[in-house]
Amino acid sequence: MKSKSGKRIGIFGFGCVGQGLHDVLQDNPHLEVARICVRDREKLRTLPSHSFTYNPQELLQDESIDLFAELISDPKEALQIVRQALEAGKTIISANKKMISENLTELVALQQEFGGTLLYEAAVCGSIPILRTLEAYYGNEPLQEVSGILNGSSNYILTKLDAEGLSYNEALAQAQALGFAEADPTLDVGGYDALHKISLIAAHAFGAVIKPEQVLRAGIQHIASRDVTLAQALGARIRLVASARLNKSNKLQLQVLPTLVFPSSELYYVEAEFNGVQLQARYAGDQFLKGRGAGSHPTGSAVWADVSAALAGYKYNYPKFKYNDEEQLKPVVLEEDDELKIYLRTTMPELLPELPWLELTSFGVDARAGQLVGTIRRKDLLLHLPALKQTIAFIAQLPVHVTAEQVINASGLVLEEAA
Repeated sequence: MKSKSGKRIGIFGFGCVGQGLHDVLQDNPHLEVARICVRDREKLRTLPSHSFTYNPQELLQDESIDLFAELISDPKEALQIVRQALEAGKTIISANKKMISENLTELVALQQEFGGTLLYEAAVCGSIPILRTLEAYYGNEPLQEVSGILNGSSNYILTKLDAEGLSYNEALAQAQALGFAEADPTLDVGGYDALHKISLIAAHAFGAVIKPEQVLRAGIQHIASRDVTLAQALGARIRLVASARLNKSNKLQLQVLPTLVFPSSELYYVEAEFNGVQLQARYAGDQFLKGRGAGSHPTGSAVWADVSAALAGYKYNYPKFKYNDEEQLKPVVLEEDDELKIYLRTTMPELLPELPWLELTSFGVDARAGQLVGTIRRKDLLLHLPALKQTIAFIAQLPVHVTAEQVINASGLVLEEAA
């Protein structure tokens, strides 16, 4: 289809997001799709073969193409494509949150040096325009916290466990059948996807460029029905929550953890494949954004929004970045000494490492599992997390108002109902 504006776009990748973008473009005749670069020549696709190329350079070196959309899953290959486009001063849209979050400093520097543009809204919250919101409305206002449900796949699984009593494996199979989760769901259920997203949010919200290994992260892959029913008995739901917040000492706390959320929180009502983001600003107060976080068309629509913005000349300003005299980004110090209250259940209690708990209450220990509620410093939990994961532990953060006695009482109610 010939573009009314004469603009042409080259697309890398024709998976879930690439197909979603192509569908959206059919209703937006402002761009002509030059060609689509894919890797597998034998794979059956919905478009004729002449729509595709198998050589990235056929797109990258085509001077008639005005901008690119990089929508492939391989972060190394994605980085090569984005790097080459920016070095040529081109405009490129990307949805590869791992590649961007791990190389953000370089990608910002390339834009500044060569005058290219990189936009990546679709990499963060699907259909929610969180980065544009942070840049346009909160670029000059101090933020206290940004937190939310950032992964639609894991949220779909947790919703099915809570609402329908499905097992983890049953809910995961449904998410995969619907295209919300990959055949290998590790990035979603392990919290890696949310980690990369909250890292990008922290860059725009607080000017912080963070290395993934600095962030406390645990996933939902070891959740069991007794964890879900325990949360229900407390009047809560378990959600995988990513958060970036400043404490009273103005240090940044960053984490991705399963969390018990209560009806007083907007996140309690975020269900299925939806995402939800809470913003707490010093002067504007609280805001909440909600939208679909998984699926071909919601993500494709977010890519199209970036494409439209790029055609209009939009760029990220990174207003909260701070540079030293050598024009290098100043490192941000993360808070490590704050205390966290957690619930932990493991199927291998005999293998639990000795942790420096500030408070600890064990309960529900039998031959199959051990449960505990404890308070621990963030740095100590981060240090011992690899050893804890070896025990097939499910870890969730508890709000400070939830006491160990309340958890034990709720656990007793669960056991009575099961009996």
